[in-house]
Amino acid sequence: MNNHWLGLAQKVCVVTGAASGIGAAVARSFAEAGAAVALLDRDVAGCEILAHKLTIQGHRALAVACDTSNESSVAQAAAKVQAAWGDCHALVNNAGFLRAGDLDSVSLDDWNAVLAVNLTGYLLCARAFAKPMRAAGVGSIVNVASISACFPQARSGAYSASKSGVLLLSRQMAVEWGAEGVRSNVICPGMIRTALSAKFYEEPGFEAKRAAVTASRRVGEPQDIADVALFLASPRSAYVNGAELLVDGGMSSMLMDMVPRPGFNATAQG
Repeated sequence: MNNHWLGLAQKVCVVTGAASGIGAAVARSFAEAGAAVALLDRDVAGCEILAHKLTIQGHRALAVACDTSNESSVAQAAAKVQAAWGDCHALVNNAGFLRAGDLDSVSLDDWNAVLAVNLTGYLLCARAFAKPMRAAGVGSIVNVASISACFPQARSGAYSASKSGVLLLSRQMAVEWGAEGVRSNVICPGMIRTALSAKFYEEPGFEAKRAAVTASRRVGEPQDIADVALFLASPRSAYVNGAELLVDGGMSSMLMDMVPRPGFNATAQG
């Protein structure tokens, strides 16, 4: 597939949480589009494996150890990328995790840990990597949130709150930095099959039940998110700023079809 129409060839692109799942798919897609891609993650070993695979395929990839919730670690990662390739053109804020818990019982440590990575980490990375974008007058920040930012996910501790925060943080970045040529947009993935959810799909009938509540009748793959991230990072989306794209296969449009209506819908009866 020829991705040069995206205009990302030779551009420096940074992806956080790039060791696996959505982040790995985004990093791979950037590399295949001709970009020099920096893979950031606390799991640097996972990044090194992917970076090696991309390098032997003729792409430019760099694995960088980074705890996105730590300002010093982010600064060091930004300096390493700058020294290797120069100014960053696009940042994909993707690193995140979930610690389950009811609101009345989730520990404050778990609550703060999730916010530190899922929300504060996005700010720290944006500050560090958008600085050269702002100086150059051009750049793109893509913030990966979740459908849980729009619809609460019960018993998920701070996860929904953190992802909802990403929406407003991204809009604020767009407002404050848009005049300097830096765009900021959000992707809200729906149900995506990743290594973290792989065990769920081993249960007979589980995937069919999940697919049934999406308009597209399938569970999403990391590449579905990577394709949207490529567009938002590229000059092809030059007038898209402060936007939030729900990439959920139409799951968010299925509410009324889940309400039993005999003779009208089969979804609610499945």
